[in-house]
Amino acid sequence: SGELKTKPTQHSVKELREIGIQPDILLCRTDRYLSPDLKSKIALFCSVPEEAVITAKDVGNIYEVPLVLAGEGLDEQVLRCLRIEAPKGNMQPWVELVEKLHHPADEVNIAVVGKYVGFQDSYKSLNEALVHGGVAEGVKVNRVWVEAEGLEGDNWQPQLEGFDGVLVPGGFGKRGIPGMLRAIEYARTGGVPYFGICLGMQCAVIEFARNMAGLAGADSSEFNPATPHRVIYKLRELRGVDELGGTMRLGAWAAKLKPGSFAHQAYGQLEISERHRHRYEFNREYEETLVAHGLDITGSTPDGTYVEIVEIREHPWFLGCQFHPEFKSRPLDPHPLFKAFVRASYKNRKLRRATKDEMSTRTTAEVS
Repeated sequence: SGELKTKPTQHSVKELREIGIQPDILLCRTDRYLSPDLKSKIALFCSVPEEAVITAKDVGNIYEVPLVLAGEGLDEQVLRCLRIEAPKGNMQPWVELVEKLHHPADEVNIAVVGKYVGFQDSYKSLNEALVHGGVAEGVKVNRVWVEAEGLEGDNWQPQLEGFDGVLVPGGFGKRGIPGMLRAIEYARTGGVPYFGICLGMQCAVIEFARNMAGLAGADSSEFNPATPHRVIYKLRELRGVDELGGTMRLGAWAAKLKPGSFAHQAYGQLEISERHRHRYEFNREYEETLVAHGLDITGSTPDGTYVEIVEIREHPWFLGCQFHPEFKSRPLDPHPLFKAFVRASYKNRKLRRATKDEMSTRTTAEVS
């Protein structure tokens, strides 16, 4: 009949009471707002204040949840229970965020070429960071998950055509690497904005070393320990340190940026701190060779030991970072690199659209 029933809620509270728990606030998950009569009935039989019966209504977008709960007065009830006095919260920035999500000015299509695309929660932080970047730029980011192994066959190129930007996220192990390298080459040679994160940066270095610097067989020692050019490696390998565990570089590390680089333009500052989770690094023994062929190292740790960011300046926007910027992105404070990547991808989209319109106009004129 579609009628909301209060009995399940009453029964749940009864079960809680039997083990000595009396709730102070009830969040009632429904597909619509509870009527005053239903709230009054629940409050009466569950011994909670009527204003503490909160509708947790279904929403189309997770970012609407805070607005629904604030509208129901959940924040005020929590403060009441904790006996905390606080000024009324300002939800206007969040209202504007949801408004932008619902009414983007345009859209942009991003190919996310990964190893675990069958499990999208594997890239949950990345997914949301792209949304944040899109909101900041006023566009909807359509994320298309491309299985890296699916790019290893003969018919791989059509799978990447039509995208405004390409992103290769983090991962471990050699599975899917050939497909990632193809996606990176496609973006590099086609002028498509590219964003490589962690493994995505390492693969960008490998692809560049092979195809631009002429280092045949260049690889990561993670994928091929016998590679003649280990452009990506564990620093302790060079130092001859035995594997004793604790080999990951974890947590926040500082970095200094190169003035005028894509990274500097994105951050608007020369010193940053970002979060890491990886074992392998850029091998600085190959720095001179790679830089001579056009790779730009634009971010390093203050002591110069670790490379944090690489770019290709002779490209609309090509950047790889060793850290995980998605971990620091927030809805109201999008990460600078995601904003910059989305902005570059949208610029590419508008350029391709203008080129297509110009060609269409020229064809029409020739026919006429």
